[in-house]
Amino acid sequence: MAGLAIQGDELVVTLSAFERLVALHGDVRVPLAAVSEVRLESDPWCALRGVRAPGTGFPGVIAYGVRRGTGGRPDFAAVLGRGAAVRVELTAAAPYARLLVTVTDPGATVAAVARGVGG
Repeated sequence: MAGLAIQGDELVVTLSAFERLVALHGDVRVPLAAVSEVRLESDPWCALRGVRAPGTGFPGVIAYGVRRGTGGRPDFAAVLGRGAAVRVELTAAAPYARLLVTVTDPGATVAAVARGVGG
């Protein structure tokens, strides 16, 4: 399962080798200063926007990769299964508009990121 952590002045989505393969993408790094909101997303499947391009998806099971057609900058998703996820809204300083990531402990991850951005 993907990870979401603060490393220095960046928020990093870390992907396993398998996740990199299905996302057709490496780890995602965004400036910590670009985080405008972080929250728990109880149903990440309803929060997905756009179409995967590139990436891998099977509704309700897996959605990994860049999501285009979101009305502006693309999103990045690393969603696996039916559990809650972490949703991170980003400012124009980041290459993505939104990160949507399922992690082992989404509640603790939201709290840690919020502390890291001063929220």
